[in-house]
Amino acid sequence: MPRKPRLDLCGFHHIVNRGVDKNKVFKSNEDKDKFLEILCKACHIYKVNLHDYCLMDNHFHILIETTSQNLSLFMRQISSNYAIYFNKKQKRTGHLWQGRYKSWYIINETYLYSLFRYIEHNPIKAKISKKIGEYPYTLLSTLLDTNKEIISCAKHSKLTKELNYEGIQELLETKLTKEELLELEAEQKKKIVQKEHEFRQEKNKTLDEHFKDNKDLTKRNLAIINALDDGYKQADIARYLGLSPSAIAKVRKNYE
Repeated sequence: MPRKPRLDLCGFHHIVNRGVDKNKVFKSNEDKDKFLEILCKACHIYKVNLHDYCLMDNHFHILIETTSQNLSLFMRQISSNYAIYFNKKQKRTGHLWQGRYKSWYIINETYLYSLFRYIEHNPIKAKISKKIGEYPYTLLSTLLDTNKEIISCAKHSKLTKELNYEGIQELLETKLTKEELLELEAEQKKKIVQKEHEFRQEKNKTLDEHFKDNKDLTKRNLAIINALDDGYKQADIARYLGLSPSAIAKVRKNYE
């Protein structure tokens, strides 16, 4: 039975994903730069604002703001495109990510600013830097270094806009207390409920649009996943492509 589409609420989301078996997903600065390039491209396509990020060797954190109910499509593009790049570069096959990304919907500003502190302190927690803004693959490090250009998808970040406000940098430098970490954990466990009658899933693209760039098997399979996330049924996609429903199910399984 097909899994239900993820309910994507507009607003702020904290996203985390790790390498399968905790393996490295970034083996060089070039890899991290490529991930940011793919991330920014997806942000522009899906009209997503990037508010913060931290790229560690075996996982990443991103703090984003969606303007449409398209989180799954947005993350699918990032995860798939980076996996294609990384697997080709490393001459490897198989899954790169440990599974579907984890996401938490942010419901208030206290939670949001705690997350800024949590994300920026990640390199310190991992003992690869001693102060925030020192590790190069966080947004704050870019903002504090006048020689670095802010990536285009983060130019409207709250950090970008508010860094010069009195007290904001001091707030970011303050490590989360045990009590604040527990509060953060409690926020992450809260269930966000949207009444069914208020939600209507709309297809973003026609099948012709999904499969217009269908030159090779990899692109076709990625288009199948995007169409499924867009709400199309396996039978509809199978009929359109002249495939069996079991073939579509196999593509879905391989991408899960």
